[in-house]
Amino acid sequence: MSDKLRLGALISGGGRTVLNIHDLCRAGELPCEVAVVIASRDCAGVERARAAGIPVHTVRYKETPDPRAYSDRLAELLDGARTDLVLLAGFLSMWNIPPLYEGRVMNIHPALLPSFGGKGMYGHYVHEAVLAAGCKVSGCTVHFVTNEYDKGPIIVQRTVPVLNDDTPDTLADRVFEQECLAYPEAVRLFAQGRLTIDGNVVRISG
Repeated sequence: MSDKLRLGALISGGGRTVLNIHDLCRAGELPCEVAVVIASRDCAGVERARAAGIPVHTVRYKETPDPRAYSDRLAELLDGARTDLVLLAGFLSMWNIPPLYEGRVMNIHPALLPSFGGKGMYGHYVHEAVLAAGCKVSGCTVHFVTNEYDKGPIIVQRTVPVLNDDTPDTLADRVFEQECLAYPEAVRLFAQGRLTIDGNVVRISG
């Protein structure tokens, strides 16, 4: 492993989360570098990452013969970039994580897991469900990824109040502000070697 942790990011959308982490790396606030971005489709995040000087690949799920081949292609690109830690950032395709990457893949979810997680719960669907349930608090969760949707060990959570006049858009904006703090915090803890997975619980040392 190099002095800087090499990050691989998987995206399907705007790429704002990746660029936030990239900017923190460039500013010296994270001991890391974004080594590669892989997109599951043509999206705004591809051009944003290229404009930031990050190597980008697009691997379209629908154009791959089967899920295994798709997962193998992702692993091949991550291996080629000598990736130490993989960050899912709004990635909407299924990746069957190979044993080599177990405990080295993180995701950020726009709710407080284990509530409002699982297949189909992403983006505005999550915020709509939180509001429909009448929750008074929401937030975001960074967790290690397993091959079961949103079930991996939780690393960091941050909360926001749910206001009486919230819409999915206003709640999403407030949650995203916390995502921009939570994900870098989790990456920093990993880079510092302070995370230990104990069953389905993450222990943070120091």
